[in-house]
Amino acid sequence: MGETGAGGAAAIGRTAPRRVLIAEDDPISRRLLGATLVRWGYEVVAVEDGLAAWNILRTAESPRLVVLDWMMPEMDGPSVCHAVRAASGSPYTYLVLLTAKGTKEDVSVGLEAGADDYLVKPFEPQELRGRLRVGERVLDLESSLNRRVAELQAALAHVKQLQGLLPICMHCHKVRT
Repeated sequence: MGETGAGGAAAIGRTAPRRVLIAEDDPISRRLLGATLVRWGYEVVAVEDGLAAWNILRTAESPRLVVLDWMMPEMDGPSVCHAVRAASGSPYTYLVLLTAKGTKEDVSVGLEAGADDYLVKPFEPQELRGRLRVGERVLDLESSLNRRVAELQAALAHVKQLQGLLPICMHCHKVRT
């Protein structure tokens, strides 16, 4: 069903390489794209159709960076995008459509389906690399934001606990004796 590979160099500031899911029905394109991503230091999970991608994306351990072909058997790329966004779970999944469909209408349909980015085949490898780095920054920001929200929730719970211990006047906000 799928192929996996481990990259050499980890992304800056990370102990393990970022995992990327590739969904591409053409075996040669899938292997070339996978080899390129491994060379860039990514760990790759590759599948041959959209349904296989969707099944992986529904798991807790799924990669958060995803490169999808548009035209695949079982489930096309935009359908996978719709399904991921409808699931609206956390953490966020960054979706890139990589396809031969290149009209402005196609781009619009792909982005409206929930893709974060869109590249037309044949693509420039350095452009894909740059766009994946943008995806990494978005995912890192989302993780950082989630950590901050958790810290604020913990601090608020602590304040509420302290307020329960101290008799504070609701009107003047002074400690009552």
